[in-house]
Amino acid sequence: MNAPASTRPEPRARDHYRVFRAIGTRWMDNDVYGHVNNVVYYSWFDTAVNAWLIEQGALDIHGGEVIGLVVETRCNYFAPLAFPQTVEAGLRVAHLGSSSVRYEVGLFAQGEPLTAACGHFIHVYVDRASRRPVALPALLKNTLQQLL
Repeated sequence: MNAPASTRPEPRARDHYRVFRAIGTRWMDNDVYGHVNNVVYYSWFDTAVNAWLIEQGALDIHGGEVIGLVVETRCNYFAPLAFPQTVEAGLRVAHLGSSSVRYEVGLFAQGEPLTAACGHFIHVYVDRASRRPVALPALLKNTLQQLL
């Protein structure tokens, strides 16, 4: 009996995402194969999400009572990126729960129509002190709804 064919992920177009952030590559991002190392992509995911939340006033990383912990992440790669390219990170919210958020991030070479890589990560928002899940604060929830 043949196993069912799996669906291979495909690059996404820019219109899949709600907001964008330019991120400059660094010399140290390249690996010995001449392209950005896969671990750097996850750093860009964090940068795109958290910078946007901070800029919107929805996340106080130093004094806020609520923080987001990553509980799941995934990335699919379609085309190489390398220093000295500028990367454009597209961001959207795919699911907004009572205490969790699934972000989708697309990484584009500057000006390109399709993602060089795309993926997701899930934050569970917790009380900073107890690290127990809490309901999304109203400001955070309202801010995230802009990306749905």
